[in-house]
Amino acid sequence: MTLEIVVPFWGDPALLFLTVESVRAQSDGDWRLTVIDDCYPSDVVAPWFAAVQDDRITYRRNATNLGITENYREAIRQAREPYITILGCDDLLHPNYVSTMKRAIARHPDIDVIQLGVDIIDEHGHAVRPLVDRAKQRLLAPRRSRGTVVLRGEQMATSLIRGDWLYWPSLTFRTDTLRRIDFREGLPIIQDLALLMDIAFAGGSLLYDPTPAFSYRRHGGSASQKTLLDGRRFLDERTYYHQASGLARSHGWKRTARTARVRLMSRLHAVTELPSVIRHGNRAGIRSTLAHIFVI
Repeated sequence: MTLEIVVPFWGDPALLFLTVESVRAQSDGDWRLTVIDDCYPSDVVAPWFAAVQDDRITYRRNATNLGITENYREAIRQAREPYITILGCDDLLHPNYVSTMKRAIARHPDIDVIQLGVDIIDEHGHAVRPLVDRAKQRLLAPRRSRGTVVLRGEQMATSLIRGDWLYWPSLTFRTDTLRRIDFREGLPIIQDLALLMDIAFAGGSLLYDPTPAFSYRRHGGSASQKTLLDGRRFLDERTYYHQASGLARSHGWKRTARTARVRLMSRLHAVTELPSVIRHGNRAGIRSTLAHIFVI
């Protein structure tokens, strides 16, 4: 089985090149990589790919800027293999990513989403362990002592709505699942969680293999951090958690609905972010963070 890897690109070309080299360094060479450039203003990206002598790599530049969600959709439209990894343009695969992923798929050929073990690096490539990632990996993810874990339907939904412990750029999906279940409109900041929950509501499945195989890059000045400071992040979360509670009730999933309504871990996240929002955010950010903490 060939693993389809697609990189929707808008960002630092130097980091993109490192991402591509991490794909080329795979111990299992049966992969196909497509980079979709969303009209990033650079005169170095296209020449760099033109010089790469590897038939497994394709570079395409969109005719117009599509934006992040539509570029994800473009990645899915272009996929030709049964499974697809939508890789972040600044993240890194470990050399065992493809081989570990393909073993997981061979053992669970009906799985919809696969998460492998993730290490965290900063913008300089140094290993870091921020509080949010310690919470994800120690409190929210299934315990490593259990080895590979499969969650389905209600169990998957409850696990994710308690606290999203997945790392979107590291996930591999069944391609048909992504073609059947689209991104929700109006939730640009947490569209990944909403999509994963919709997969769960459709009876889908998630496999977690804690074998380290991916480096996720956290940037101190990232776009996601800015959405915390101006209030958009927690506004989106409150909107979706309310929707998720209603969807869970309609399925008869009482535990999922209760977890979404209380959103304890999400509120605790707001508590930890509040000092930074007060220091560096605006009034809207402070109001949104306080509302997220105290309003149920």
